Amino acid sequence: MSTRAKATLAASCTISALIIWGVHYQQSKEREDMYRGVLRDDERRKEKMRQRDEEFRISQRKREAYERVQTVVSSDVSNDS
Repeated sequence: MSTRAKATLAASCTISALIIWGVHYQQSKEREDMYRGVLRDDERRKEKMRQRDEEFRISQRKREAYERVQTVVSSDVSNDS
């Protein structure tokens, strides 16, 4: 085998190894980014649920306050006849 052929083979093997390493590195980075996205989504969902719970509690307090001040009358039509 000539020196030129050996150099070509070595260069081809090196380039192939670098390409394979690069693809694996890129895949692992994408996997990490996707996982961080899932974590961000979980945090957003938890925050949204916390806000909804707080809004519900505020609404319940307002309703209780209104019911203490105002009388609530049933709007049942069958009792009027």
